[in-house]
Amino acid sequence: QVQLVESGGGLVQPGGSLRLSCAASGIIFSMYAMGWYRQAPGKQRELVATITSGGSTHYADTVKGRFTISRDNAKNTVYLQMNSLKPEDTAVYLCNAHRNRGWSIDDYWGQGTQVTVSS
Repeated sequence: QVQLVESGGGLVQPGGSLRLSCAASGIIFSMYAMGWYRQAPGKQRELVATITSGGSTHYADTVKGRFTISRDNAKNTVYLQMNSLKPEDTAVYLCNAHRNRGWSIDDYWGQGTQVTVSS
């Protein structure tokens, strides 16, 4: 059974920082690309950042220079360090595990963790 469990969300003031974690189980973690997405009320889910199995990263323009995605394959965990947070970063942040096998695609999601940026 695949599980992705996010943690680290909460309430933070504008300009503050948070570090999200996503612990994976039930998959060969090192073989999956991992990603963070977010969904604000009334808005579509959007990509925040991704990291490939080889460690290459990609960021949405809205978070580039403020957020950093990283992974620890020994701990089956992916992180999202969020600095200089803005009210518009408020959303539920979801972890994704993705693997393209060629003949099929594995795509798993966590339940999400709430991030609220407000004074």
